[in-house]
Amino acid sequence: MNNPVSELYNNQRTLFGRGSLQKLLPLLAAEPQPTLLFCGHSFLRSAHYAEMKETLSTHILAYEIVSHEASPADIDGWVARWRGQVKRVVAIGGGSVIDAAKAFSAMMQHPLPVARYLEKVGDTAVEALTLPLIAVPTTAGTGSEVTQNAVVTDQQEIQVKASLRHPLFVPSVAILDPDLLRGTPDTVLASCAIDAFTHLFEAYLSKKGNFFTRQLAISGMQQFIRAWPALNRMDDAGDAAREAMMMASWLGGVSLSSAGLGVIHGIAGELGAIKPFHHGEVCGRLLFPFLQQLAQSEHPEQQQLMQELYSQLFGRSALNPALALHDWLQQQAIVAFWQGGPHLSEEEKEWVLQRANSKNSLREYGYEEMKQMLVTGWPD
Repeated sequence: MNNPVSELYNNQRTLFGRGSLQKLLPLLAAEPQPTLLFCGHSFLRSAHYAEMKETLSTHILAYEIVSHEASPADIDGWVARWRGQVKRVVAIGGGSVIDAAKAFSAMMQHPLPVARYLEKVGDTAVEALTLPLIAVPTTAGTGSEVTQNAVVTDQQEIQVKASLRHPLFVPSVAILDPDLLRGTPDTVLASCAIDAFTHLFEAYLSKKGNFFTRQLAISGMQQFIRAWPALNRMDDAGDAAREAMMMASWLGGVSLSSAGLGVIHGIAGELGAIKPFHHGEVCGRLLFPFLQQLAQSEHPEQQQLMQELYSQLFGRSALNPALALHDWLQQQAIVAFWQGGPHLSEEEKEWVLQRANSKNSLREYGYEEMKQMLVTGWPD
């Protein structure tokens, strides 16, 4: 294919499996040091926290609540509050929690405000310095526990959604416990899962991809296909589905770090700079019209890759694999998250389109094609 050499960024240690959260307390006890916990309100209300609260409190200084995608002001505030007091960070939550903890861990070792180091708007390179971080995802979607970037969002001042990025920013430890997904609302399960699929799918179709990265992506999408229809079942099939989706999410993080993303994220990243929409839902709303466009593509490499992918995922061929995949995803979804929902004004659509890009797509997508994706995802 186009790119013969791949780089793989990974955790120093990954613990995977149902009940693996139980490994957290021994990890903290083995190396006592001042530790700050980042988490969300949902974790503090959970049975998991109730079971470990007493012991966990002996290993942490305090906790910071992350209720939205962290802004530069949030991160700078946390750093100012804790600089010189914290030696290790634990993040238990979804992608926003883990990204916030990754950014905080890095900025604790850097002197300037975080915006100075951000892609798109920064003017200073990050250094290979960060605090050790233990990441425990409670959703399966972003793969942030295994990526080298921390997403920072400012929807008020500079209106940007950008990454703080360095290979050293991959969390040193990831604990992947599928039981943490049990009881998650259907809309969250589905929106996060389609984010994982989009990471895998765009990495698979990336112009930076090769045999290595595509095999990783295919493996993740196979786990996604196994999991997608049964994510909310409260039985053995549901437990197996959530385990498979946790694996798909992790592989999505590995894949995007190795091969990059495409036009869906080229649009979604700009939309996230101005609207507080769930990132996974945004990706899903853009994925479906992208598949419709892909169904009409005459690009030979896209056609070949789609035929190969459909065969790998479903064990058979399809006359139009992009349309067949589109229909299967919608028919098997546990909730139709792409229907109804938030509104985008014409002015907001235009703002996004003026800044969107095709990233690592195999071909460039023009203004009208990206506009069609936005209009289909958010009809008037």
